[in-house]
Amino acid sequence: MKKNLSAFVLLIALSAAFTSCKDKAKEAETAPEAAIEETHNNTEGVTFNVDPVASTMEWKGTKPTGEHFGTISFAEGTLVSQQGQISGGNIVIDMNSIVVVDIPAEDEGNAKLLGHLKNEDFFDVENHPTSTFEVIDFVESEGKKELIGNLTIKGITHKVTVPVTVNQTENDLTITSETFTIDRTKWDIKYASKSIFGDLGDKFISDDMEFKIVVKATKA
Repeated sequence: MKKNLSAFVLLIALSAAFTSCKDKAKEAETAPEAAIEETHNNTEGVTFNVDPVASTMEWKGTKPTGEHFGTISFAEGTLVSQQGQISGGNIVIDMNSIVVVDIPAEDEGNAKLLGHLKNEDFFDVENHPTSTFEVIDFVESEGKKELIGNLTIKGITHKVTVPVTVNQTENDLTITSETFTIDRTKWDIKYASKSIFGDLGDKFISDDMEFKIVVKATKA
């Protein structure tokens, strides 16, 4: 009787252990991909502080009847480099610094467009005064370099890939991008989007916004 009881207890223990292992394996399989991406932002290496004055960010929006373009400034940021490769970093973008370049500053159309870009139809600057770009990876393939990061606008984050050229000396680091695009609707910027509002005719604004950046940083 004692042998049978012992065997029964052992069977229960083995069953519980097997169930526990299955549950842990299931948790591992369903772990969010974002958690893996975050580990790529390496803070070890040489730190460079972004120079907001020397750095630039250009934007362009298009529509059937024309285009508008201008600049946005960086507020602050850091970049980390290991053996000439970008391994981490975070850049803060000052959304209040948006400037319209294609319309003369004294023209009332400039102020009108600027106000529109800053209100809730576009970047909602009052509630979201900054955007951020967090480096999660840096890859090089066939001589081309790409900076991959989490871009947060209006509190919404999506991964973007930016083709870049990197120049680094002992004390200075410069990242120059090619022109790249983002689909603004992914960040809840839906005003006059043809993909969302189907009855706009030719009065729509392209979902794709173009950007080009030059980030200059100095060794901390």
